Amino acid sequence: MSRASKEPAEPAAEVLAAFAIDRASLRRSGTGLINRTWFARDARNTPCVLQRVNPVFPPAIHYDIDVVTKHLRAKGLPTPMLIGSRHGALWYEHDGAVWRAMTHVDGESYEALQSTEQAREAGALLASFHHALADLDHEFRNARLGVHDTAKHLESLRAALTEHAAHAHYARIAALAAEVLELAAAAGEPRDAPDRIVHGDPKISNIVFAHGGTQALCLIDLDTLARMPVEFELGDAFRSWCNPKTEDASSATFALPLFKAALTGYAARIDGLLEPAEWQAIPAAIFRIAVELAARFCADALRERYFAWGAERYASASEHNQARTRGQLNLARTIRAQRAAIEDVVADAFS
Repeated sequence: MSRASKEPAEPAAEVLAAFAIDRASLRRSGTGLINRTWFARDARNTPCVLQRVNPVFPPAIHYDIDVVTKHLRAKGLPTPMLIGSRHGALWYEHDGAVWRAMTHVDGESYEALQSTEQAREAGALLASFHHALADLDHEFRNARLGVHDTAKHLESLRAALTEHAAHAHYARIAALAAEVLELAAAAGEPRDAPDRIVHGDPKISNIVFAHGGTQALCLIDLDTLARMPVEFELGDAFRSWCNPKTEDASSATFALPLFKAALTGYAARIDGLLEPAEWQAIPAAIFRIAVELAARFCADALRERYFAWGAERYASASEHNQARTRGQLNLARTIRAQRAAIEDVVADAFS
């Protein structure tokens, strides 16, 4: 049984009262596999977003979100903002769960980019985000240490193979794991680089675009804010944005035209912030993050934890994570095949 199925269908009355939300206005979001999300309106009829925060995130993340979003707003960037509870806190705890409300930025999010124009806009938005936060002096409560420690994720996959040999789909998952580990041998190690404030999960579904247009408005789902080398952020962004299929599609590929547009948009807005070594690290980082995610999804296919899963398309969390693994494996293969062309695009953008 999935974790989501054990949770109440709707927020309790105490939760709604904490944020002055009208129950009649609740509308469940159809996207998002981490935090359960509803669109709603408060007592003043103002649009907002209510979320049940996944327990993988400590409540202290809200201090980080509050500081970062206030800094972004001061710099003139659109961003969702936390709405304090009537108790004066940034979140509300009820029946063992953490809830939060945020302002709603009206727009659309996508599971895959629709055009090179959207890719360019996504790149420009992420660069504006990085540039705006470059002067923020903040010690993060949730440091997220080791989140992109590829070696650690590979070791976790090996451990899952040992611990879950009795899994019903073990043979199928073990075959996927063998491919992950083979590709990982070519992933290399990240370079030493300065830490920068990053979003931490800049997949395409975490960008809000204007309705019916290509303008990228803001980044959402800010639970993963942290300081880390920017190559992790960019590798994760480009492996997501430049796949014209969804993350679950086994036929996932890396589209060079989308990458060129996205990197051009990023380069136009970053205004000299990155060092040469940070630019040069991008091609390897894209490949490494795709392999790393394949390892994480493959381990989750055995452990069946952390992510919710799409019960309308998959019979189990394991099958959903197997699909994710196959998608990232195919993506990694196409990235490796185009490595020289990817390096040329980076060289042109940096010159």
